[in-house]
Amino acid sequence: MRKQISIFLFAGLFLPLAILIVACHARSKSSEAEADEVPSAEVATAQRGNLAHTLNLAGQFQSYQMVDVHPKVTGFMEKINVDIGDKVHKGQILAVLEVPELNAQLKGTGFEVEQSKDELLRTQHEIKRAEATNAALHADYQRLLEASKAQPGLVAQQELDDAQSKDLSAESQVDAAKAAAAAAQEHTQVAGADNERVQDLKNYTNVIAPLDGVVVWRYADTGALIQSGANSNEQDIPIVRLSQSGLLRLRMPIPENDVRFVHSGDQVQVRVDAIGRSFTGKIVRFTRDVNFETRTMETEIDVENQDLSIAPGMYANTQMQLGHSDNVTTIPVEALVLKGDR
Repeated sequence: MRKQISIFLFAGLFLPLAILIVACHARSKSSEAEADEVPSAEVATAQRGNLAHTLNLAGQFQSYQMVDVHPKVTGFMEKINVDIGDKVHKGQILAVLEVPELNAQLKGTGFEVEQSKDELLRTQHEIKRAEATNAALHADYQRLLEASKAQPGLVAQQELDDAQSKDLSAESQVDAAKAAAAAAQEHTQVAGADNERVQDLKNYTNVIAPLDGVVVWRYADTGALIQSGANSNEQDIPIVRLSQSGLLRLRMPIPENDVRFVHSGDQVQVRVDAIGRSFTGKIVRFTRDVNFETRTMETEIDVENQDLSIAPGMYANTQMQLGHSDNVTTIPVEALVLKGDR
């Protein structure tokens, strides 16, 4: 009997204790679940400062001008004075061509010039002779006319008419001599122009550099037949290719979304890693046209390169400031949630 009473007492004490433990455990799990459901966030202080929108692009250097030098006349290469890598100056003789037939043409046109000058001189002398004859005959006619007026009937009318006829004929000879002189003058000018034309062709046998630059390629050697660049044949080979490298174009492809920020005169920070050089450039031109395939707009900076330290084809890293705001309230970028354009 005592044993049964003890069991009931133990059960009566244990059950409330177990219920209390389970209840506390359930309350603890509920508290943890509620704590997990509470959102948390990092906090940063909004501050006033300056904001800038920068664009980093890779650019490539290009020659300011690239020229294939062709001769104006066809001839054999007598001498070439330059080779790959040589620096040349505007007006420097790059090569000399041999065109034997031009020498004969130049002599022929020179002879025509001298002959036309002699003819012009002869007509000028003829004018003087005709004017002298006209003056003498006109004076005779005037004397007879005055004598006839002073004493009518002293000079026969036939004699007076003959004198007047000779005077008019001499005057017409003066006009004819002047016309012949004018024709001789025109012929002299035509002969002179033809001589200048052939002389210019002769001068074209000296192939001249059109600009200051560097010879980047040589196509011809001594003795080769070089065709005139004036022909319509696009396959005519030039003598050399010149690159104006003392001034370079740095070209950058601006993405379509940033085109609206590009203006002439904007500063660009440039870094050329190949030579370890940094400098500041200015935008001088842009195409105002977006490429259909790349969706970019070509933009250029002019770069002085008198020491030729930068070679065309080198790359550069550029940084452009597209927009900025000063003394504004700033927050961390992580505080923004972007959804589309919002």
